[in-house]
Amino acid sequence: MSMLSTLDLIRRVPMFSKLSLEQAEFLAAGVVKHRFKKGERIVEQNHKSDALYIILSGRARVLMTDAKGREVILATLQTGDYIGEMSLIDNEAHSATVEAEIQTDALELGRADFMRSLSESSSMAFAVMGGLVQRLRHADEKIGSLALMSVYDRVADVLLKAAKASPNNDMVIREKISRQDVAKMVGASREMVSRVMKDFEEQGFVELLEGGGIRVVEQSAVPTSFS
Repeated sequence: MSMLSTLDLIRRVPMFSKLSLEQAEFLAAGVVKHRFKKGERIVEQNHKSDALYIILSGRARVLMTDAKGREVILATLQTGDYIGEMSLIDNEAHSATVEAEIQTDALELGRADFMRSLSESSSMAFAVMGGLVQRLRHADEKIGSLALMSVYDRVADVLLKAAKASPNNDMVIREKISRQDVAKMVGASREMVSRVMKDFEEQGFVELLEGGGIRVVEQSAVPTSFS
């Protein structure tokens, strides 16, 4: 990160890529670079931060917590994703917590500069609108899966979306994903997720790898329900 100027970083963010040089330089003068440690909160549910955060590197998770302290993982954010725009637009508290899953570098842009950029750049305004629509669609999918899909369906969906093609075309989840995290993603207990994963392994649909990774043995064969 230290090898690039703040202006270079701004120009690399998709949301800012179509800004004029003058607009990008204006933003570059107003942003602050932050490094968040693993587990550190970037924004917190029911609190205001008055800033937009753009992830430069690392990974963060979006969490929602109820009055009893139960958590659900709504999404995972990576390089180029931004945080806090809804709170800036409606001036309300954040609806969810965003927490660094690993060390994460981000740019912080204050409310006044963010709102000025929206008013002066239609491309940036459309980029923010597009991001909001994507998040709304994701929320619709999440609600639909919780209402209409079995736990087996939901766990299979999480595994398939997390798996990436390896050089030999296997679908592999390289980074360890805990049963507790999967449980928070699908709205089920850790015990239930462990039972589902055991069934998947016994049926030969997934293979647990050394180090905690998972190979989806045959993507098309992962069951969508069990009787």
